[in-house]
Amino acid sequence: GEYEGLKKKFTDPQWKPDFGPAEFNSMSGATAVGARDFLVAYNINLNTTSVRRANSIAFDVREKGRIKRDNGSLTGKAINDENGEPVRVPGTLKSVKAIGWFIEEYGIAQISINLTNISITPVHIAFDEVCKKADTRGVRVTGSELVGLIPLNAMLDAGRYFLKKQNRSLGVSDKELIKIAVKSMGLDELYKFKPEEKIIEYVMAKDAPDRLINMNLENFMNETASESPAPGGGSISAYIGSLGIALGTMVANLSSHKRGWDDSWEEFSRWAEKGKKIQNELLWLVDEDTIAFNKIMDAFRKPKKSDNEKQERRKAIQEATKNAIMVPFKVMETAFGAFEVLKAMAETGNPNSVSDAGVGALAIRSCVMGAFLNVKINASGLDDKEFVVTILKKGKEIEDKANRKEKEILAIVEGKL
Repeated sequence: GEYEGLKKKFTDPQWKPDFGPAEFNSMSGATAVGARDFLVAYNINLNTTSVRRANSIAFDVREKGRIKRDNGSLTGKAINDENGEPVRVPGTLKSVKAIGWFIEEYGIAQISINLTNISITPVHIAFDEVCKKADTRGVRVTGSELVGLIPLNAMLDAGRYFLKKQNRSLGVSDKELIKIAVKSMGLDELYKFKPEEKIIEYVMAKDAPDRLINMNLENFMNETASESPAPGGGSISAYIGSLGIALGTMVANLSSHKRGWDDSWEEFSRWAEKGKKIQNELLWLVDEDTIAFNKIMDAFRKPKKSDNEKQERRKAIQEATKNAIMVPFKVMETAFGAFEVLKAMAETGNPNSVSDAGVGALAIRSCVMGAFLNVKINASGLDDKEFVVTILKKGKEIEDKANRKEKEILAIVEGKL
């Protein structure tokens, strides 16, 4: 019914607004808000100047394909359906729009692509498919370019895709995955690819507050040693844990690439990926612990002149304190998962690196115990004693299990030295 039918729609219970009265105001008009999947504008470079060749490849891959013609000939008569509409031969890629064109600036033909749903056709799949279709037509893909922005996960998925094709471990840093994606798809052929300007999350992070984990090692150490109470033991515990699992991830990557162990690369790659996930979570918690501490300080600084202000201040302190308990407890839970990786690497990983698995286990135990100390000291200031009893019991269970796991792993390591 469009705008003219809006007044009538307000009388239908199914069109009841989520918020506000179901009243039509003819003076205010209407605002329509919609959302769609992220669109990636992507161009693929060809070693030809022929727009016709570029179009042929574009028609091969784009979802709507090309018009069907008599005898499959380019010059044949178009075939129509019963409604008089052209019958189309669909392309190989869903959620893809594409056309060929010539770019004067670069002196080459390109395939200009809109990826309307990268969860259906990711950028790396589009690139590989164009490479295949171009090859059948005697054309070579030389590189590509991103016209606008792209989500981080799309680049990471591309990096993993190309590493997997090489039988290489996928448990590497985001920086390495992005590098592999850029080189594999030739995203730096026409000009330098700058992740900080092309990846959405990195663009948004420019205006975000500085994080501890972005400091170099010396500055982080000096910040810890300063008279500021944060970062403190909680953040340091999380960082120790991230280093511990990083050692396990290193052993997995070394094992994945070890000569003669090619048949086991996928197994070690899975361990490396698991280790990298834990490492990322612990690194995130480095800053979260300091943020939690600062929230307690902010709560204590709230005004307390009136009874209402005192009540609000106390409530804020209690909420901040509970959060400051849960962050190091999350560190404990996350770090404990590292023992599985470290034990596997001590048992089956590269024997030349077995000591690294042992050091990793020592670091993870220190992380768990250090985080538990922070849970306990913050729990002393919480009024909800039932919650305190429960969380301390759970924390003690994790600590006890961590002690046992460390001994198990060290026994394996000592037996191989």
